[in-house]
Amino acid sequence: MKRGLIIGGIILLVVIILYRLFAGTYNNMVEKQETVSEAWSQVENVYQRRSDLIPNLVNTVKGYADFEKETLQGVIEARAKATSVNVDASNLNEQNIQQFQQAQQGLTSALSRLMVVVERYPDLKANQNFLQLQSQLEGTENRIAVERRRFNEQVKEYNAYIKKFPQVTLAGMYGFEQKGYFEADAGAEKAPEVKF
Repeated sequence: MKRGLIIGGIILLVVIILYRLFAGTYNNMVEKQETVSEAWSQVENVYQRRSDLIPNLVNTVKGYADFEKETLQGVIEARAKATSVNVDASNLNEQNIQQFQQAQQGLTSALSRLMVVVERYPDLKANQNFLQLQSQLEGTENRIAVERRRFNEQVKEYNAYIKKFPQVTLAGMYGFEQKGYFEADAGAEKAPEVKF
């Protein structure tokens, strides 16, 4: 009888330890996955802020009758394309993030072309509304860089965690998959050539 209680106690203790190990590991994976989702939401938030500033910028620039309509149309189309690409936080694989990044890069390029064209219009460059919007866009671009870095840090922590033992066995069983990173744009490794 005494021996049966000891064996039963040992079995119960092993079951409790295994349960705590599995439950703790699973809960940590859920928490890290939610942290990645929260970081992704912040990335989308700052991109949305940039997108929200663009109509005001376009309207300010439109006030100058001789301004290039083609450039403005390019910005409007790039904004529409960038806002149409949405990535679900539960499906942050490399392909989806790259698709999102390409759409955003198109908008970044259109805005860059707009700023180059603006250089030819001294009155526009002196316009207070334009200067404020330009300043807000610059600040937003900085926020985008910060949030992308934070997102990548959270993805790195999550991916490393689910690859370690014993998490790797549970991650596969419960469908915790590796998340994708934001990567530098193609050609970013080459320094731009400046000619005078």
